[in-house]
Amino acid sequence: MLVEGPYKENDTISIKITSGEEIVGRLVEETSVYVKLRKPMMVVMAGQGIGLAPYMFTSGSEDMRFNNNLIVTKAKTIEDINKKYLETTTGLKLN
Repeated sequence: MLVEGPYKENDTISIKITSGEEIVGRLVEETSVYVKLRKPMMVVMAGQGIGLAPYMFTSGSEDMRFNNNLIVTKAKTIEDINKKYLETTTGLKLN
């Protein structure tokens, strides 16, 4: 079984929360109480497959905390979704 080590600051990680939503973001901080992500994006199904949408449309904050008691699991984001996340959050087109 593959066991990932602790995540590092600025890693792009995916979390699944108890409501069923999957969220992708840059790790800012991880404590025993919460995980703080920069520019969290919600994974959504779009016409051409997986898409990303802002987790909160009405917040002016780039960083958001997710309480550990609401997180079901977390993992390092796969490369294809990481690339899509970077394109969405920076506006840069990656090859």
